[in-house]
Amino acid sequence: MTEGLEEAYWSVHDGAAASATVRQVLARLPKITAVIGRLAWQADRRSTLMAVLCQLGSAAMAAFGLIASVKVLQHLFAEGPTPDRVRAAIPQILAVAGFLAARALLEAAVAVAQARVTPKIRTALECEFLHLTAHVRLEAVEDPDWHDEVHRANDRGLFYARMIVGQVVSLASAALGLIGTAGVLGVLHPALLPLLLLSVLPVGAAAVRSARARFNSFKRWNALQRRVRVFSWLLLDVDAAAELRSDTAQGALLDEHRRLTTRIAEEDTRLGVSSAVLNLAGRTVGGIGTGITYAALAGMLIAGWLPLAAGAGAVLAIQAGRASLTQLIEVGHLVYEHALWVDDLLAVQERSRRLLPRASGVRAPEEVQEIVVQDVHFSYPGKDTPALNGVSFTLRAGETVAFVGLNGSGKSTCAKLLAGLYEARQGSVRWDGVDVREMDAQSLHERVACVLQEPVRYPFSALANITAGVGSLTEADPERVMAAARASGADKVIAALPGQWQATLSKRFKKGRQLSGGEWAKMAVARGLYQLAVLVLLDEPTASMDPPSEHAVYEAVLRGRLRKDQITVLISHRLASVVDCDRILVFDSGRIVESGSHTELMALGRDYAAMFTLQASGYHPGTSTIDEAAR
Repeated sequence: MTEGLEEAYWSVHDGAAASATVRQVLARLPKITAVIGRLAWQADRRSTLMAVLCQLGSAAMAAFGLIASVKVLQHLFAEGPTPDRVRAAIPQILAVAGFLAARALLEAAVAVAQARVTPKIRTALECEFLHLTAHVRLEAVEDPDWHDEVHRANDRGLFYARMIVGQVVSLASAALGLIGTAGVLGVLHPALLPLLLLSVLPVGAAAVRSARARFNSFKRWNALQRRVRVFSWLLLDVDAAAELRSDTAQGALLDEHRRLTTRIAEEDTRLGVSSAVLNLAGRTVGGIGTGITYAALAGMLIAGWLPLAAGAGAVLAIQAGRASLTQLIEVGHLVYEHALWVDDLLAVQERSRRLLPRASGVRAPEEVQEIVVQDVHFSYPGKDTPALNGVSFTLRAGETVAFVGLNGSGKSTCAKLLAGLYEARQGSVRWDGVDVREMDAQSLHERVACVLQEPVRYPFSALANITAGVGSLTEADPERVMAAARASGADKVIAALPGQWQATLSKRFKKGRQLSGGEWAKMAVARGLYQLAVLVLLDEPTASMDPPSEHAVYEAVLRGRLRKDQITVLISHRLASVVDCDRILVFDSGRIVESGSHTELMALGRDYAAMFTLQASGYHPGTSTIDEAAR
């Protein structure tokens, strides 16, 4: 079972650098650096400019320090008494110390600039990402592929966006250090440049092999960890606890968990041994290259091509070049891979911009006399059968209308079109003659209150749970809040809480309280009523309530409404709750097949009457529901 897990959305780019060639990595690094530079420039221009200039200055100080070190050696290897040579070298020694001090200050300045700009990049990206993804159209959110993309960008893209700034700085430092070293060697003698390559390339090759081995090992380790989590989750999950203990299934799960954790330990050991062997091989090859380099350097000194002091300086430069190249390879692999995650993040943001609801200067009205739905058709992406197929009806101010029908008949889809969450593929929804597709989507959503069967359980205070529907967690209209709470029955729920209105409704917080399903439903109804919306949509809002609570809510919704011109749409499978509605629309296969009051539909004797009779028969002792339905 565990061997067949699909690749997780958050691991699709893991190990990408291990499969890329050195040429691919090096070719992409300039583009990555440009992208990160653009983000940094947008976040904080001053700090970005400071980081660039100080980074260049630091590289220059390193190069000047090498040149000054060569001059020190020239004085020390010159002819004459030792004290005289030392005294002659003192100015250059002080220059070396000055360059090193200046480099340290410049690197500190780079670190300060990086510390300033990195959080700003992360904050800007995260705020923009959440703003865009929180406002995309509902149909995008309901796409499974969208979930993978968004969660991947959130989990990994934002994480690596923070890390990659420092990595790019390290990459630039290594590249500039390598360029500076090559420049110093070119000044000493042009023939030293090939020697630098001979010395550093074996080290670079070993670093590439080691980095790829680590990535591939991590990929295997990560897959094993995912499988382990399946068993850890089952063993710790509250919902699974009772059945695990009644079936005594713990032993089988623990055995599989032990098998997988043993394999993880073996993979850790294999990685450690492999890394040690690779490092040894790299150092061996690098040592051979260095030996050849030093032999060639000795030959140049014997032939008189190079002064002794310049030769010693070349040794220092070559060692610095090896360190820079090793850093360049290792950091370059990280930057290459992490940039794929950042690209994902930026791509999701760009896609989200194209999926935002329409924005226009036409705002939805604060009052509406009638909403006309005319020949509306709607199909879900990838579905051949339309969810709505030519639906037409009119809603009027102050009216309560019920949508009833079997599951999948189109009731909830129609409600979402009324709320502006979906747009009709054909036909129109008009508020007092204005097509909702011409209205600003945000203003339309403000005029509609949705109360769903599974409402959001905000981990906030009881008061904030009611006011969240109007976009505020910190401000409330006391009279409106009390009226909404009383009408929904939430006032009694809140009165029983320690701290009452300020009680936190989540066990994740100290002294937090968890409500029952029925209590949450009352809070959701209060949230909807508090909005004083033009249109209130209630989709099975009382499914989890006890009979007295359900009766109280329907009394509030149908008779005790807070706004007299409100249009209320009630979706329910409990047909006893829709008896008092002004009209009942019966949906079947995306069409409205019946329309009228309860009395009219019962007299009609068709689908609604059959469903109502079937439900009612269950409340008569000794009556077979199946026989009653057949009659």
